[in-house]
Parts: sequence; structure tokens; C-alpha cells
Amino acid sequence: MNRRHFIMSSAVLAAGARTGSLAASRRKVRDIGIQLYTVRNEMLADPTGTLKKLAAIGFKELESARSEKGNYYGLAPKEIRKITRDLGMTLRSGHVHVDNDWQRSLEEATETGQQYIISAVLPSQGQTVDHYKQSAEAFNKLGEECKKTGLHFGYHNHDSEFETVDGTVLYDILLKYTDPSLVTMEMDLGWVVAAGHDPFHYFSVYPGRFPLWHLKDMDKIRKQSTEFGQGQVDIKGLLEHAKQSGMRYFFLEQEEYTHSAFESIRIDYDYLSKLDL
Repeated sequence: MNRRHFIMSSAVLAAGARTGSLAASRRKVRDIGIQLYTVRNEMLADPTGTLKKLAAIGFKELESARSEKGNYYGLAPKEIRKITRDLGMTLRSGHVHVDNDWQRSLEEATETGQQYIISAVLPSQGQTVDHYKQSAEAFNKLGEECKKTGLHFGYHNHDSEFETVDGTVLYDILLKYTDPSLVTMEMDLGWVVAAGHDPFHYFSVYPGRFPLWHLKDMDKIRKQSTEFGQGQVDIKGLLEHAKQSGMRYFFLEQEEYTHSAFESIRIDYDYLSKLDL
């Protein structure tokens, strides 16, 4: 091989190596989850059929939400456990109410085999620092109770937690006074952005505190969820900071739709599937 051919061959090999390195460094979004409230009407009408449709789209992780038919849309705990496993999905978490049915909810969650049980409301109303301190204390006790059963207790935010009282963001009170080993913070990223706050700030100041996410895009003007890529939430950037946040599982959630629920979540799923991180 003469010198000219050697140089050309070396350049081609080097370019190929760089391309291969870039391709290897890109990551696709895997194990996409969904909060079943996204398809709440469909779940109430036909839970088994709806779960089959979700599996066919490609969803792997599920989070349930309490409905007028109970915590699992009319399915018994063992039923939803079997259906989801047969479909290659995992019921990972569930939203319940901390009320008179709490003990029953704990027993049902244990039967399903899920890991997390989540409250999306505070123990009582009141936008005060003292109330949030009391809520944090109550959550720690619930966390201890759940730990004995092998479950992780958690709290899911909306936008009201990001109001400022006496110079303090109320959500920060929960972070300060809850024990991370007892209380999982499920951050609804869409509501954080809609409230005018920055999820990246929380990832930086409280790294590792957010094992669960609700991933949604939001129209900040209307304060409504929308299809991924249509709102003001930096979906790609958030996923690139998943490790910093401590995220283990995320659940796609859309509460309002431009199309039907299934048309909208197909748009969302395709958007996530095409991302390079």
C-alpha cells in the first residue's frame, strides 16, 4: 500500500470509528410506562381490553389510579396482576386515597405485587408552612407502615404545592421534612413547569429524591396537558437528567386530548420512541 492509499484508508477507518462511537453513545427511551388515568374512561369500560391495547402499543410499566370502581378499575388485585404479567407488563405503582379504606388499599397493593403506593393529596387542606410540616410528619408515619409490608409510600404533586408562603416554596417543606428512606417523591414534571418552576433546579438541589415521574407535556397558558412536543416541557432534557433525579420509573400521563385518548398516547409513545438521549 502506498503512502497516499494508507492515509486515505486511515481517514475512512477513523471516520467510521467516530460514527460508531457516536451511535454507541446514543440511547433510546426504554420501558415506557403509563399512568392508567390517561385512559380512565377506557379502563372503566373495558379494563382487560384496554390493557391489551396498551401492551400492543409497547407500554411496559403501569401505574393505576383510584376510580369509581376501586383502585384497579373494577379488577381484583390478583386479576390485574395476572393480566399485566401475561401481557409482558408490570403494575409498578398505584394512586390511592389515604382515607378509611387505607388498610384495604395496602392489602390490595400487596396482592398485586406492586412496589409503590402513592397519595396525590395532602392529609388535609391548608396552604401554610405548618400544615405542610404536619403533612410531612404524617407521610413519614405512612412510609413506616408501608415499609413493614414491603411497599414504598410516595407523594405526587400538582401545582398548588409550588405556591410561596413567607418566602418558602411549600413543596420544599415536604422535601425538607420527609425522610427519603420512607417517602418517595413522585414528581409530576408537567405541573412543576405549569406552576412556573424548574424541575432541573430540583434535580440539582435534591439529587436522587425523585424515583418516580409523571412525564407530561403542558400548555402553560391553558394549564392543560397536551401531546408530547406540543407544549413547553423539555421532555428530552428531562430524560437526559434522569440519573441525577434518581428516576427509576416514569409514567406517561395525558389528562386532556386533542384527539382521542388512544390517538394521543400513540403520538406520545412515538415521540418518546424516536428520541436519542
